[in-house]
Amino acid sequence: MTVLRIVYASSIELRTDEAYYWTWSKEGALSFLDHPPGIAWLIRFGTAIFGDTVLGVRFGGIVAMLVTQCLLADIVRRLTHDVRAIAIAVLMPEAALYYGLLMAKVAPDVAMIPFAVAMMWSLVRLAQSGDGRWWLAAGLFAGLSLLSKFTVIMFAPAVAAFLLVPDWRWRWLRSPYPYLAVLIAIAVFSPVLIWNAQHDWASVRFQGVRATANYGISLRTLGDYIGLQFGLVGFVMLPVVLSGLVMTAWRGYRSREPVAILLSTAVLVPFVYFLFKSLTLRVGDTWPMFMWPTGFAAAAVNLVLMQREGWSARTLRSGIFWMNTALVSGIAFVVIVFLYYVAAPWNFLGRMDPIGAEAGFEQVAARAQVALDETGATWIATTDYRTYAMMRWLFRGRVPVVEINERGRFQDFRDPGMDRIKGHAGLYIGRQPDDHAPMWDSIPARRESLGEAERRWRGVLIDTYTLDKLTGWTPELSPPKDSPLFQWRVLALRATPRPLSAAADRSPDPTASAAAARRMAAAW
Repeated sequence: MTVLRIVYASSIELRTDEAYYWTWSKEGALSFLDHPPGIAWLIRFGTAIFGDTVLGVRFGGIVAMLVTQCLLADIVRRLTHDVRAIAIAVLMPEAALYYGLLMAKVAPDVAMIPFAVAMMWSLVRLAQSGDGRWWLAAGLFAGLSLLSKFTVIMFAPAVAAFLLVPDWRWRWLRSPYPYLAVLIAIAVFSPVLIWNAQHDWASVRFQGVRATANYGISLRTLGDYIGLQFGLVGFVMLPVVLSGLVMTAWRGYRSREPVAILLSTAVLVPFVYFLFKSLTLRVGDTWPMFMWPTGFAAAAVNLVLMQREGWSARTLRSGIFWMNTALVSGIAFVVIVFLYYVAAPWNFLGRMDPIGAEAGFEQVAARAQVALDETGATWIATTDYRTYAMMRWLFRGRVPVVEINERGRFQDFRDPGMDRIKGHAGLYIGRQPDDHAPMWDSIPARRESLGEAERRWRGVLIDTYTLDKLTGWTPELSPPKDSPLFQWRVLALRATPRPLSAAADRSPDPTASAAAARRMAAAW
């Protein structure tokens, strides 16, 4: 299965978010608007070995999967000393589509998962040994998890329950180790805190808006969340894991057993939270993925404990049957998906295909190269970070690429090559209909149409892009924070648009600008 992931990572072209994180790995910023820097460091690790190749970008995800499996195996070994349970714990991630295949697609979650599981492993070691120094290891791994993605904070209720519910609470509350663990986590996380303090707490505001967004009750977003969990964890695996977690929670809280409380709460609390949020907000595909490895460990341990607790033979046979069914069907599903994307020529989902929807940027880049050669343009402008990331990935520094809006995303980025931009013609590449965004009314640039470029995947048209020659204007890399070219779209509704230059033909009407900002926010 590891070989399968390596083949997948080497043969599937880079996704837009992966390219975006790759651009981070080329910068020296302490942190970034969207996420902490962990994913950039993971990509830098892979590209240091394999260069700027798709395997180099994704290699860290393959290593992260193996590390996660080793940690799960050791957790289950320590709790059960049962070889079959260890094998189950190793195979369960292989039978879940996200881990068995898609951890080769790097994302902040991929960087976070091994550290989050290592934190759980440290707390299991603490429970078994009673050695308070394991709190320090847990604090270290908690800090490293936070350096990858903020959502690991959702493990805090599980750690609090692990500390406060068992009978040992007063021992640890009087001990310095838990407090030192918190200090270690904060110290490790400090680059993100320093960056945010220097940049008006941009990441906190960005994530805060996303976390508190409310678009009204929607059964569609609820269905999306539940369907994604079935698809990414497994149609049989998900009910198997959830049932094991419920039994683990019942066992743990009834007897105040620390590890059972930890493992069950670490999954059930985030699962219920995301279920609640999905009533009013579309939960991202990867947001809940940090929690399920802990659930795999709990489900594997639960099978052994059921046998030791004397459950009926019929119940035990049923549990083993469904676990085996989940493993076999899940691994078969992972292999089928792998073959579909690597070997099959068909497109069954059209523009809805999650891989195909981000494929085909080479076609746009090739058309852009022709336009650059014909017009003498020396730089590329975009108006969305996905196009920016893919053009920067595909041109590999040969041509400066600038996203002219959402400049808040690029704080502390290095000079993209202003000596090749200032005073020179540029090539604008804009996904339709973004090429007609209201902000163009305030940009004093002359746009000369050069045609269009299509992005296709397996014969299906995915997107069409406008190509324009830009003259008479130089983009501003650090516009004022109240400029519509600084704000990222998720905060566009809160922005106060204003003219970008006195040279603009007219000042936008405030009412119209506010309406445009609302449309941009809704579209985002």
